[in-house]
Amino acid sequence: MTTLMVQGTTSDAGKSTLVTALCRWLLRQGIGVVPFKPQNMALNSAVTADGGEIGRAQAVQAQACRLAPHTDMNPVLLKPNSDTGAQVIIHGRAVTSMNAVAYHDYKAIAMQAVLASHQRLSQGWPVVMVEGAGSPAEINLRAGDIANMGFAEAVDCPVILVADINRGGVFAHLVGTLELLSPSEQARIKGFVINRFRGDIALLQPGLDWLEQRTGKPMLGVLPYVTDLHLEAEDGIDRRQSEKQQRVLKVIVPVLPRISNHTDFDPLRLHPQVDLQFIGPGQPVPPADLIILPGSKSVRGDLAQLRARGWDRAIERHLRYGGKVIGICGGLQMLGREVHDPLGLEGAAGSSPGLGLLDYATVLEADKQLRNVSGTLHLDASPVTGYEIHAGVTTGPALAHPAVRLADGRCEGAISTDGQVLATYLHGLFEGSASCAALLRWAGLEDVQLIDYEALRERDIERLADLVDKHLDTQRLRQLCGVP
Repeated sequence: MTTLMVQGTTSDAGKSTLVTALCRWLLRQGIGVVPFKPQNMALNSAVTADGGEIGRAQAVQAQACRLAPHTDMNPVLLKPNSDTGAQVIIHGRAVTSMNAVAYHDYKAIAMQAVLASHQRLSQGWPVVMVEGAGSPAEINLRAGDIANMGFAEAVDCPVILVADINRGGVFAHLVGTLELLSPSEQARIKGFVINRFRGDIALLQPGLDWLEQRTGKPMLGVLPYVTDLHLEAEDGIDRRQSEKQQRVLKVIVPVLPRISNHTDFDPLRLHPQVDLQFIGPGQPVPPADLIILPGSKSVRGDLAQLRARGWDRAIERHLRYGGKVIGICGGLQMLGREVHDPLGLEGAAGSSPGLGLLDYATVLEADKQLRNVSGTLHLDASPVTGYEIHAGVTTGPALAHPAVRLADGRCEGAISTDGQVLATYLHGLFEGSASCAALLRWAGLEDVQLIDYEALRERDIERLADLVDKHLDTQRLRQLCGVP
């Protein structure tokens, strides 16, 4: 068994991308590989085969390994619900919420979960491909670290350090990160990868030569900047659009402070007949055919922000002119009469009035509901698959007109009597070509083009593996993975 870890000089340096690429590249070699991230902080998550919750990036990496996602792949997940606090999820289950200071003391307990998961994975696969978090050189986070070098030291594994040249200062990032590590940690760095390079590699070569001479560490390769590569974002919102036709459906989504699972909208962003816009604070609410209220990790707080930005009035105006509205998960809860948080799960305990567009109310409860589900849309009986991740229990008369009939017999979500508002707890409902097309037709798009989102995702994972073959030192990589 071999464990190989990818760490980055900064957040968004390319760790998730490189791990995904290496997972599929190793699989192509006929080598069993499993992804692992000791600690993840993200509001994009996925439901696992064993009924838990992990970071969405690890679910994508599992796909790269052709494995079903499992809670051992991301044993510690932190979901921020304020600037200083987060829900703590251990082995797929929410165990508590705490502020950053309290979590610092809790990390010793979390580390035991990390090591237990790593041991189980290492017993089942020849290679465990590990993704770090942020940067290993954050001085204030070094004590008790479980996400980067603290983990690498505990399991005695080699590390690849990746940096993003597109943002500038790549040599300072690499050398500076190395300098801030302890001697034993420096010895773990077995090579560098530079990510997102544009231009002629010959012009970069003098810098690469200097870097190897300065650090004594080999350059494992330089990955090019790829403009049209799609890989579900771990946290930051991807606003890129695919090439659009002249006549498109205009869809807008408010960027809430605690927006979660915004990867729900990737299939729409990539659809050639959809113009998807994320509308942030201070931006006017533009005319649209469809408004989608996304998931939220702090529903009452984000609902207050919606009102402060005038979205409540904009939605009322939108509906008067015949527009359509969808609420997903937290968005579903916002569309109802009230949201109650008696336990203070997402902030101060209390209740907030909803937008009142559907006749139901939601109570947040301590136990999360986590399910992978399938069923049919009530719009036209199109098949739909998705997953539920929510603490809310919603009840009320509007649920008598459901949005989805699930395969287990449950009716889920709601559609307004006038047919303009649809609410559902299902994340991922746009990923299926049939359900996506049905919802776009309902929103007003004629002659909908069917898009195979799963094929798009699989295509780009294969492209990543091609980049490893073409641009990285595969002989050294095989050695680091313990592969002859």
